[in-house]
Amino acid sequence: MTSTLIWIAVALVAIGLYLSWTAGRLDRLHARIDAARAALDAQLLRRASVAQELATSGVLDPAASIVLYEAAHAARQAEEEHREVAESDLSETLRAIFGEAQQVEAVREAPGGDDAARELAQAVRRVPMARRFHNDAVRAARALRRHRKVRWFRLAGHAPFPMAFEMDDEPPAALADRS
Repeated sequence: MTSTLIWIAVALVAIGLYLSWTAGRLDRLHARIDAARAALDAQLLRRASVAQELATSGVLDPAASIVLYEAAHAARQAEEEHREVAESDLSETLRAIFGEAQQVEAVREAPGGDDAARELAQAVRRVPMARRFHNDAVRAARALRRHRKVRWFRLAGHAPFPMAFEMDDEPPAALADRS
């Protein structure tokens, strides 16, 4: 009888360790999501700030400046539930304005335009990477949270279900090709 109790105790300890390890893994995934979301927010803010700065610099024609400034301002001021749409609108506006290499070259030829075009190109290339890292972390956490053991033992605690950030982040071809 004692050996049976010992085996039951060993099995319970093993199960407890496994559940503890799974809960720790889930916690690390949630921390990774938080860090990736902060990085994504920083890159989106940087892109909108650079776009606003370029719009107010005078290197674009007045109509393009107004449209770009309004899209960038809307992206910076958007509420969380409307942020994906506002960021997608900014991406669309950037593609419309910088869709052709001639527009980028015209910006580069203006005083201070070369630095502005380089900074905007870097910003629009970093957003898709940051979004991909965030969505990969969300996908991993969702996969783990779908397991029965996580649901049955409520290993996720009160953490909200992670949501991917879906937006149109395709950079303008003329800016994506710049080094």
